Amino acid sequence: MKDAKAKHGKWIQAAIQHPGALHKELGVPEGKKIPAKKLAKAAKAGGKLGKRARLAETLRGLKK
Repeated sequence: MKDAKAKHGKWIQAAIQHPGALHKELGVPEGKKIPAKKLAKAAKAGGKLGKRARLAETLRGLKK
C-alpha cells in the first residue's frame, strides 16, 4: 500500500509511517504544535529522531 500511494503522487502519506511518533519523542502532546526551536534542535540529531524532524521541517515549509 505504501508504494501504491507513492506512485500516485501521495508521497507524504507514504513517508509518514508512524503518525505522532515525533510528538512522543519530543514530549509534546499531540494536537499541540512543536516549537520551531525544539524542531530545529531535533533535526540536527541522528537516527530516526533527526529524520522525522527534518521531514517535519520540510512539510512545515510546504504549508505556505
